[in-house]
Amino acid sequence: MAERQEQAAVDAVMTRIGQIVMLHHAGDREEARQRFLGLWAELGEDGDPLHRCTLAHYMADTQDDPFDELAWDLRALTAAEELTDDRLRAHEGALAVRALYPSLHLNLAADYVKLGRTEAARTHLRRARGASDALADDGYGDGVRGAISRLALRLGEGDASRE
Repeated sequence: MAERQEQAAVDAVMTRIGQIVMLHHAGDREEARQRFLGLWAELGEDGDPLHRCTLAHYMADTQDDPFDELAWDLRALTAAEELTDDRLRAHEGALAVRALYPSLHLNLAADYVKLGRTEAARTHLRRARGASDALADDGYGDGVRGAISRLALRLGEGDASRE
């Protein structure tokens, strides 16, 4: 019974994050940012790593300042790294976090490009490529692999997405 209640709480938070993402995609960036901040305050710095990873990953996209975007992307990666195998097994769908690593590192690479930190960008681009085997052969996976290739070209590395 306790496990089922915990799963329902996870689903409720993930649903709220999804609703805020839809608000952002509909064009209300400021409202999405404010709602993400409110939810982040509810979760707390020590909240569930799956929730923090997902929220921070999307919160980064609502930032105007590249340093703020980097800070949120770093929070997302840190939270993803806190996910233990036990935690991943405890919640259905949490295994998808492994498929987020290519996107997490790709976002960090793009952040570092914006900040003129090319070597840091290349480091995270390599990590994104290295983690891309976790991506499914679907629209999401194709999109992330395509973005990795485009950033590699931008950094003068050619199409190194298949290395």
